[in-house]
Formats: sequence, C-alpha cells, structure tokens
Amino acid sequence: MKKIQPSLEEAKSRYSELIQEIQRHDINYYVLDRPTISDREYDRLYEELRALEADFPILLVPNSPSQRVGAQAVDKFKKISHRVPMLSLQNSYSPEDLLAFDLRIKKVLNTKSEISYLCEPKFDGLSIELIYENGLLTGALTRGDGTTGEDVFSNIKTIRSIPMKLQTKKPPKLIEVRGEVLIFKNDFLKLNQEQQDDGEIPFANPRNAAAGTIRQLDPKIAARRPLRFFAYAVGAADGISFKKQSDLSSQFADWGLPTVSVGEKLCEISKNGPLSLLCDHAQDAVLYYQQIHQIRKTLPFDIDGIVIKVEDLLLQEELGFIARSPRWATAAKFEPEQATTKINKIIIQVGRTGALTPVAVMEPVLVGGVTVTHATLHNQDEIDRKDIREHDTVIVHRAGDVIPEVVEVLKEKRKKDSVPFLIPNKCPICH
Repeated sequence: MKKIQPSLEEAKSRYSELIQEIQRHDINYYVLDRPTISDREYDRLYEELRALEADFPILLVPNSPSQRVGAQAVDKFKKISHRVPMLSLQNSYSPEDLLAFDLRIKKVLNTKSEISYLCEPKFDGLSIELIYENGLLTGALTRGDGTTGEDVFSNIKTIRSIPMKLQTKKPPKLIEVRGEVLIFKNDFLKLNQEQQDDGEIPFANPRNAAAGTIRQLDPKIAARRPLRFFAYAVGAADGISFKKQSDLSSQFADWGLPTVSVGEKLCEISKNGPLSLLCDHAQDAVLYYQQIHQIRKTLPFDIDGIVIKVEDLLLQEELGFIARSPRWATAAKFEPEQATTKINKIIIQVGRTGALTPVAVMEPVLVGGVTVTHATLHNQDEIDRKDIREHDTVIVHRAGDVIPEVVEVLKEKRKKDSVPFLIPNKCPICH
C-alpha cells in the first residue's frame, strides 16, 4: 500500500511533537538516568523525525536532535572572547584553609556575622561555557586563557545530556551556562578497551580523554565518545537574575540541564543523594570536605576536591576579584592518592638538548584510577635526598593528580646488597 504523504501543516505539527518528545527522552536517559522507553522505540522516533526532514526540508530547525552531528570537520578552532571572563579558582590542600578563607571574607566585608556558603564537588574535567540565546543553544567555548576561548560548538552539540533548547516557554534573552565536560569512570574503562582493540594508544585518565575529545576537529569522533556535562555557574545573562548561588542548581534542573542537587543537611550527602551542600558557616564546609573525601571513590566520576562559594550573589559582587580569581570562592583539593610498588630499574632518558633524566621503571600499580609504570626522578640531588635505589619498594602518587612521583622509600623492605644509584657522567647512547 502506498504511503499517504501528510500535508505541510500535519508534518509541521508532528515534527514539533517529535522534537519535544525526543528531547524529553534525552533528559530522562542522559540527565535523570530514568529512561521511559526502549532504545528501539527511541530509534523509531528518531527515524520518523529524519524522514519528515527529508520529505519537508523547510521544517528543519537548528535545535532538531538530528543536528547534533551535522557539522563538517574543521582545520582549527576559532577563538572567541568571553562576554564575562572565565576565571580560575585559588587552590589549597587542607580543610583548615577553608577556615582561613572564611576569615578573609569576613575581614573584607568588615563583619563578624556568619557567612553562608554553597559547597560543591570539584569536577576533574574540562570547563565549558554554553551560550543560549532565546532558549536555543547557539555556541560553546572552552575556558582558554579566561578571556578568550575556543569555539567547540560542533563537538558540544554531540553531547546528548546538553539540551539544544531550554525546557521553558519563557527563556531569557541570553544565558551563558558554565560547567564541566567529563567522562564517567565506567565509560572511560570501556573507551580505553575500544582504543586498545583498535590499536590506538589508551588515554591516561578520564580528564585527558574528555579534554582530547572536545578538541577533536571532527565532531563525528566526539559523537562516538561518552561525554557528559554538569552545569554549575553562569556567565553573562540578559532577561534573568539570581539572588543566591544555590538558585542556579534548581533553575538549571528546571531547564533540563544536568546539575548536582543541593542538600541542606550533611547526612544527605552521599553517592545516591545530593552532592552539594548549603552551609550556614565555614565549620560545616570543613565537615563537607571530609564527607566528600570519604565517598570520593564511590562516585561515578572523578573529582579532585571541593569548591566553596559565598551563597549571596550581592556579597559576591561586593567581594569582587583578586587578579585572575574571584575573592568569593576557593577550591580545597584532596591530597593525591598513594600506592605502593617496586622499582625494577632506573633508566636514563636523553633529552633533545642532551640533558640526562633518571626515570624509575616500576611494577604497574593503580593510583587514582590510572595505571602507573614510570616516574621521573628529576636529577641526582632528588635521588640522593630521597635515597632512591633500584629494586626499592616505594610509595608513589600522582602530583596534582596527574604526574607520577616517588614520595618515599620503604627502607625496611630494602635488600641488604642494595647500592646507591648514580647518574652516569657520560651519555648512555653516544658515550
């Protein structure tokens, strides 16, 4: 039987319904993790949408789900200035620094009253700015140098958890949503297995995989990678305003953007509950830091600390900025995770300038979700200071959660015939 072609008005009505339905299912699946239809049913809706676009090209709109992967590969990314600078945070490595931060805030504000803070996990991913104009996603920039970012819109559109259109009938004229692109731990393991199966070099960690994917010149590659996004801040805004930092989370959720929910009690913070906390004073922020540190390994994604922000946005405005960082926020990072392994041998690498660098070749060990096999020992002074020798049992960590480093030698496990290691005074290659 010949298929009956719908009229333009019928097609237009059904096309609008399909876009809304597919977007709703995207949010249920990728944001809320609560799919309500099967993959086959979803594919059927998508195929119907594509068929209507083929039969009625005049219907095609920029926010159609079919436009997530439509751009051609580019030669390089265009640089675009941020309307509002994307500043980085000052870092510390202890909860005590949070109390010192609180004292500085009170001093600047000239108050002894307690300050309310919003505390949230510090995602270990890539900072991104989404640009929505009249509710439609029209651009996406990396942080770059804070003033100018790279246009990665084609790749960002492939992330299905990011709505192409905000779920509201009254969108602001402009809203810049800032957040983090990352890859979940389980997705990362699968991605690396695929890399190895294809004969490609596996990624060092989820952050590198996410950052490398966003900077792919071909969006079709990005579309195949399991990228996620969490929103947590705003840049420029026109047609909307906020009074509190915590208001952002509820507004983002209403718009269909992935975000971390805010709890009001420390006991609510868990891998299955809210991960952000509204604190009435800095002492609660310290308890939050300790709580998040305890559940860190159970989370589906990597974090490397917490972020604490003044809750009142008017106070944020009064506090202002220090150089390239906001005065009203700080990050308290976790100490890098450690592991014990054995140095099998120490090799000498020759740099292009002829410099000799000692490198410890170790038995593979998992540190912070990454397999470590090598660690640079820098120079003879460093080797002597830590008394590092071949066949030593050592404690290693990833400095800044990235670079493998020998922290300490477990000398009680050292063999009796062990001898100090000396860097040769001649090049091991040309002698």
